[in-house]
Amino acid sequence: MGRYIALEGSEGCGKSSVAARLADTLGAVLTRETGGTAIGQRIRGILHDTEVGDLSYRAEALLAAADRAQHLHQVVRPALAAGRHVVSDRSVYSSLAYQGYGRQLPLDEVRQLNDWAVDGLWPDLVVLLDAPADVLARRMRGRSLDRFEREDGGFHERVRDGFSDMAAADPHRWIVVDATPALDAVAAAVRTAVGDRLGI
Repeated sequence: MGRYIALEGSEGCGKSSVAARLADTLGAVLTRETGGTAIGQRIRGILHDTEVGDLSYRAEALLAAADRAQHLHQVVRPALAAGRHVVSDRSVYSSLAYQGYGRQLPLDEVRQLNDWAVDGLWPDLVVLLDAPADVLARRMRGRSLDRFEREDGGFHERVRDGFSDMAAADPHRWIVVDATPALDAVAAAVRTAVGDRLGI
């Protein structure tokens, strides 16, 4: 059975680049949420489109959970069953951080909805890439921002705090890695941490 590893963090932390490098070194399936399937790409189009207005927070949470249900069904479970490791750029924990902490929807309800969506399959290991808010903001400058990235600072502060709270509450599942150094150093630190924790 393969291991399911998720990379999490706030906008600008570098998780997509680190996830790609980790998957390459492990020979793992690289995927992402949202948009890890053809159906998920269409859902992602709604969630990230800056022209989508007045999307209720509950609808947003339901769309993210729908993407996740398809993703687990089509990509993650088959890969794990075939003995492949899976590295995912974001996971179920992003819904807790973004729709729970960020949008301030009831955390228990968001957790219950997503536990149903993934049918109880949560990542074996979550790597949180953390960096100070000013570093994250500097990295985002000059980028074409999507619907989430355009949210105000208070939203992003709540998301970052949410990730930190979840990591602190479940240290056996989470590893926190400093994302402020250069990409090569961060990727190497993540690879070492994953190897130490999972023995792979």
